[in-house]
Amino acid sequence: MKEKRQLLRIVKNNEGEIFVDPTGKKNGRGAYICKDINCFEKTRKSGALNREFSCEIPENVYNEISRQLEEYVGK
Repeated sequence: MKEKRQLLRIVKNNEGEIFVDPTGKKNGRGAYICKDINCFEKTRKSGALNREFSCEIPENVYNEISRQLEEYVGK
């Protein structure tokens, strides 16, 4: 278990858009992943986000998550 500040929130809104929510306050169905590259790769390979949101996650969303994680690690 980790605190929310240590996790990255991914959101699917009512319009079906999926995006990274760095504030953790956007409306929509949220899923959290830890801010660790290895954890993210496991999540991606297992298709956990696809199952969570009941749809195929676009490649650009995975790219944005990866970019956000690289920023976080760089701090």
